[in-house]
Order: sequence, then structure tokens, then C-alpha cells
Amino acid sequence: MPKVSSVVVPYATYLRVYEPLAAFPEPERGHWARYARRPDRPSYQDELRRALADLLPTPPVPVPVHESGDAFVLDVDGVVCVCPWRTRLRGWQALGELAEELPKPVLDAVLPEVVRRQAAQDYERWLRRNPDARPWIRTSTWQVPLHWFVLVGDEEREYGKGSGDEAPVLRYRTPMVQARRRVARALRTLKDTIDEGPLIDGLVDVGRWLEEFHPRSLVELDYGGLVHVLPAGELEGDHSAADVAAGIDALRRGDGDAAGVAYGRLVERWRAVRDRRSAN
Repeated sequence: MPKVSSVVVPYATYLRVYEPLAAFPEPERGHWARYARRPDRPSYQDELRRALADLLPTPPVPVPVHESGDAFVLDVDGVVCVCPWRTRLRGWQALGELAEELPKPVLDAVLPEVVRRQAAQDYERWLRRNPDARPWIRTSTWQVPLHWFVLVGDEEREYGKGSGDEAPVLRYRTPMVQARRRVARALRTLKDTIDEGPLIDGLVDVGRWLEEFHPRSLVELDYGGLVHVLPAGELEGDHSAADVAAGIDALRRGDGDAAGVAYGRLVERWRAVRDRRSAN
């Protein structure tokens, strides 16, 4: 499949779930089994370029007319695991989040109200036919939400500097059972030691999401395009998962000072990333 463009699209980070083929009903299982054998599968950059290209026409197309038949594929110890793109579903969900993030005049300029209203009506009709639908991918821009790091361990960190045509990579991959166990332990500690807040709310939400997938799935936290705007030294020194784990462990031991130090490292690191967003 040809690429839409060779231009790198930065900023987006991802939390993905790869499910084994056995988790999919037929005929979808057969589709993904054939798809996994393709040598020309598109990348996450292709996915993002296509979404951005849909916003260029007048009026823009905020949500694809048809659901994507593409996916990300991994071989996990000889088992083919698939992470469907589901760009149509994610487009509808992102549209709802956009309305909460942008002032109405800006939102109207990007996506006219009539376009948003039609998309919302289409989504409501679709949900009535597909009440159990959920995405395999969560996306964030200009940050990795701190509660995502709870799912992974520093020992699972994969960092590659990249060279020539090869892009840098910073990601974590962990078995689903391990991710669920970490969420449960962290929630117990946080609920016992701190007040309700965004970190607990985020963990509760992502924990419920993980429960919807096959227990032999794989969870991937990927810095995605963010690696293209962060200097190599910052990427190499980024051990946010270790800092989050250290902070939670300190809370578990009742060491508020150590928890504060770990949290301070996180705040400083991700404030610097958000500052780049403002500069752009």
C-alpha cells in the first residue's frame, strides 16, 4: 500500500492492545490472519497522515466514511497478535474530546458546527448497532499521560536512537496480565495514601478498558511521533516508568519525601515537553 506522504507527523503518543487471533470471531479472524501475512503493512505514521489528509477538503471529513481494514501486527512468542486501527470509532471519540479542549470559535473554524452535528448523529446511530464497541488504541498529544506508565516497567523499556532512514523508537511492551496487576496494586496504594484526583481517575478508566481484552494480549506504550521532536539525550534519559513506579512504591512505604522527589522529576520532564508544544 503506498504511503500518503514521506513527511513525519510528530506529537502523538499511543497506548495499544494487541490481541491474539483467537480473540476475534469469524470472519474477522480470517481477515486478520490474511492481513498479517502481507509484506506491505502501513505504519502508525501512515495512519496519522490519512487522518490529517481528511481534514483538508471543504467541508472537512472528521471521521472516515468507512472503517479501516488495517491493523498493527506483532508475533508474540509465535502467536500472531493484532491491534486493529478502528479509525472511524476513534475519530468519533476524538471529536468529542476536541469539543472539550478547544474554545468554540477555534473549534468552529477547524470543524464547522454542522459537520460536528452530523458526525455526532452518525455516531449515535452506529453505537445503537454496536453497543459493545471499544478501540484497541488510545492516543495522546504532546505527552504520555502519567497513568499509562503504571502499566509498564522500566525493564520493558525499548530505546533505539535510529540512524539514516531509521527513526528513533521509545516504547514499552508488557503482557496484559502484568499490566492489570500493576494497575490493581497502584490503585490500592493511591486510594490508601492520596485524595481522589486525575491519576486515580485515569487508572480506574484504563483498568476498565484493559479488562475488555483477551488475557493473553500484549500492551504497548509507544512514544510514537514524539521521538521526532525530543533531543536524543532527553529520550535516552527518559525513564518515566521507573519514576512513576518509584513514586508509588514510596507512597506504599509511607515515604512522602521520596515520592515527592520522583514526582518532581516527572513534572520537570513533561513540563519541558509541553513547553515545546507552546513554541510550535
